[in-house]
Amino acid sequence: MEKDWVKIYTSANYYQSEIVKQVLTEHQIASVLINRQDSSHRAFGNIEVYIHQEDFSQAIELIILNSNA
Repeated sequence: MEKDWVKIYTSANYYQSEIVKQVLTEHQIASVLINRQDSSHRAFGNIEVYIHQEDFSQAIELIILNSNA
């Protein structure tokens, strides 16, 4: 992964991470999902969402606003 990417969200559920990624994309924030789950047993590991460091403040606000809805 390139420099200046930071983890913004982590979940054991792929769909929750995908929703966060889509919300960020709708607001023109580039994001990447990293699947760190075990390939044979989905109970171990997480799905992580990464963004560029300069988008961190805006992304946090979007995640908080959307989690309260």
